[in-house]
Amino acid sequence: MRHLSIQLIALSLAAGALTLGQSVRAAEDIAIAPPLPGLENATDHLPPAIDPMRLELNLSKRRVTVFQHDQAIKSYPVAIGRAGWATPAGEFEVKTKYRNPPWLHPFKGYVIPGGDPENPLGRRWMGFWTDGNNWIGFHGTPNRDSVGRAASHGCVRMYDEDIEEMFELVALGTPVKVIR
Repeated sequence: MRHLSIQLIALSLAAGALTLGQSVRAAEDIAIAPPLPGLENATDHLPPAIDPMRLELNLSKRRVTVFQHDQAIKSYPVAIGRAGWATPAGEFEVKTKYRNPPWLHPFKGYVIPGGDPENPLGRRWMGFWTDGNNWIGFHGTPNRDSVGRAASHGCVRMYDEDIEEMFELVALGTPVKVIR
């Protein structure tokens, strides 16, 4: 399968590539990672770790669960990657966290600032997968109806209030296990 290389650092093109012939029908999961034009107004937040903490994303149940030791402490409904844009399974870790992340349209080049109600990333971003150019992560969404469905381009959409709560519980380096 041939892949279109996107030089913009995009958050969430599933498996890091857009195949030739596919079009982006909804740009709700694509953004750029630092350094970002417009990111100067986003705020990093790195809460202390609650050790040992881990996340488990169950794709078939469309839920992410926060564990402390072996105890589930919170579980949230999510949207996952749709057919052709699967959220990758495997073992990862939280690599980036941002409050009010700006979103850069990868093809048209305009930026929707962080905090804008039209920002497809919502109010929080936690990236856990990257191929060095593209990213997949947990983020809020203004499209609340998509939560619980396979609807994204690989990212894990959450209700804004849920990602905000999880954001405070999870530190950089937190393990993320994604199972089918």
